[in-house]
Amino acid sequence: MFEGFETEMVDVGGVGILARKAGSGPPLLLLHGNPQTHTMWHLVAPRLAEDFTVVVTDLRGYGDSSKPRTAEDHKPYSKRVMAEDQMGVMRHFGFESFSLCGHDRGGRVGYRMALDHPEVVTKLAVLDIVPTWEAFSRADMSFGLGYWHWFFLAQPYDLPERLLASDPEKTLFRGGSETFHPEAMQEYVRCLRNPETVHAICEDYRAAATIDFLHDSEDRDADRRITCPLLALWGNRGNLGEWYDVPEVWRGWADDVRGRGLDSGHYVPEEAPEETLSEIRAFFRG
Repeated sequence: MFEGFETEMVDVGGVGILARKAGSGPPLLLLHGNPQTHTMWHLVAPRLAEDFTVVVTDLRGYGDSSKPRTAEDHKPYSKRVMAEDQMGVMRHFGFESFSLCGHDRGGRVGYRMALDHPEVVTKLAVLDIVPTWEAFSRADMSFGLGYWHWFFLAQPYDLPERLLASDPEKTLFRGGSETFHPEAMQEYVRCLRNPETVHAICEDYRAAATIDFLHDSEDRDADRRITCPLLALWGNRGNLGEWYDVPEVWRGWADDVRGRGLDSGHYVPEEAPEETLSEIRAFFRG
């Protein structure tokens, strides 16, 4: 699905991050969401490689990347640590600064990187998210029912792990498998059938509800902002646009914000690949 891409397991401080790279233009890192892998970019990444040096990776805990041991504070699965992984990958390929596009969890890694390392992220696109602090702080019954998995996956070990064990893909995917190319879905199922992946996903969400929320709160208190241009895209057939004025929420965190809803559900690059490609190509070229 990634013809012409080189594949490498990149060691970043003892953690192996699966990466694919193609193209020869300005560097662009693409990060996936939950419960997927880098495969989610298969309709977009090859065409972006016509204009950019595209790097797609599996986040730690996902796909074929390492699943490090966790800690009581869930720090090993914080978005701050995940961001450091990804910077290590890009340094490995010779890039000290780069553009970044992240969907879902990958978007959270992206905005954390932009806040912690403003000299690294030159432009940031986030797909179908608002900041973690905003989501939890504004949560109501509608959010709890629609994003129930945020609270389920964050429960203490090992309740969600045991309940997910029998059929993780049908539990974690919203909208059904018909949304995805069969080959992509086969890849997602393969990875989700690994109990270590399921545990890592739960740790990702435990981190979101604890240490990630704390990091966001500290940035709010310090009035620390994203200084690079930010593009926010979301699916008009999902919940995000109903719950939030998405660009306005991001203006509370970033100085230069633009964005719009696309004709898709949550899985924007797979449900609306042409619109996604058009928007992010124009943004990163400009």
